[in-house]
Amino acid sequence: MTLPSWQNEKFGGKIRAALWLETEVGEGNTFTKAELRKAFPESAQIDRRLRDLRDHGWRIDTSRDDPALKQQEQRYVTKGAEVWLPGQAKVAKHKSSLSAAQRAKVWQNDNFLCRTCGIGAGEPYGDNGDVLSQLNIARRKVVLADGTVDHQMVTECRRCGTRGEREIDLGVLLSQVAGLSSLEKEVLAGWIEADQRTQGTLEKLWGHYRTLPVASREAVRQATSGEDK
Repeated sequence: MTLPSWQNEKFGGKIRAALWLETEVGEGNTFTKAELRKAFPESAQIDRRLRDLRDHGWRIDTSRDDPALKQQEQRYVTKGAEVWLPGQAKVAKHKSSLSAAQRAKVWQNDNFLCRTCGIGAGEPYGDNGDVLSQLNIARRKVVLADGTVDHQMVTECRRCGTRGEREIDLGVLLSQVAGLSSLEKEVLAGWIEADQRTQGTLEKLWGHYRTLPVASREAVRQATSGEDK
């Protein structure tokens, strides 16, 4: 199918930016902010219009998302909704913009931690030199226990956000929790209360056991089974 021209000024900046990515850049290729602004010299907000495409499922990486990119570079990774078609430019309700107060409340509820990898705001990733985390808000698809679908807001760093939308089946998770033993539920409840996974006595003992020579491991095995030495 032949695409409309990205130079057609009857389209808004968001649609023209999408068409420019498709026809001039191509999926998997990089471009610079300078190239984008040169293509749209009359649009002072073209950077923002390009970012708006993310609300329609378009993935456009920056150097924060992909350390291989230079600061001024971006990569057009995947196409989302074909916003130049009638009806496709409408943003789903669950993807509408949040107010600053709503964002702050989500971050506070999540203790300012990415709920995917656990990194805090402004912390270094450790595997990418001086790259620091930047927290955003993601809308996570949750299948509720009654089978209905809800989109709930959660804190996620920009790196984790580039890996696509995650889906959680809450009914399955609750069923698994119900199947835990009393001891397992108690341990899980402690992690939930602390909002972090801490090692209990058993896990610490297991870690020490794994370091023992065979004769000492046998002594521990006998102690746990009640056998005489």
